[in-house]
Amino acid sequence: MAMENIHSETYSLLIEQYIKDPEERDHVFNAINTMPAVQEKAQWAVQYMNKDNCFAERIVAFAAVEGVLFSGSFCAIYWLKKRGLMPGLTFSNELISRDEGLHAEFACLIYSMLQNKLPEDVVHDIIRGAVDAERKFICEALPCDLIGMNSELMTKYIEFVADRLLCALGHSKLFGSKNPFDWMELISLQGKTNFFEKRVGEYQKAGVMAGNGSAEAQEQGRGFSLDVDF
Repeated sequence: MAMENIHSETYSLLIEQYIKDPEERDHVFNAINTMPAVQEKAQWAVQYMNKDNCFAERIVAFAAVEGVLFSGSFCAIYWLKKRGLMPGLTFSNELISRDEGLHAEFACLIYSMLQNKLPEDVVHDIIRGAVDAERKFICEALPCDLIGMNSELMTKYIEFVADRLLCALGHSKLFGSKNPFDWMELISLQGKTNFFEKRVGEYQKAGVMAGNGSAEAQEQGRGFSLDVDF
């Protein structure tokens, strides 16, 4: 919960930074009420958050939320990263995507420990629903084609991510789509950043950054402050 609160705070600060028009900013902040595609994604997730669904269904749905429902947005932001645009947004999103990937892996691990797993058709139905919700969202978010990215290619990517999640859950693929964005392999290279150029998007070992709040650490650019640029 604390981790998700940090994600929300980060995105809120980014919205405030990039969107100056008050009305547009309020529209984005209240996307769950003002944007039908976002509302549909939320409704899809909420339907599995009750005791009427068995634990296995909720775990698979949780894995889909973390592994599928963010895939289109993360991919679009990595498109910006590839072009060297909005470094503050792309790096903070790199850290957030790492966390969401960890959550999805955790859900897959819990599911693997269950004695009574779901029938494959039920799992496919859950994942298919997540893909449909994410597809509608990304088609609305990308009404115009970009260089190297459009809603059709993004749909293929979402299906590819969903198939990868199904394999991690121990089930067969549903779509058979290939990754249309070779540059998305950047996600798997997060830990290979030149440490002398930029802080890496990897978890730090305990104690490595000890003393962050010191004046010396601040001067060297390693300190933590709420009023500095990304």
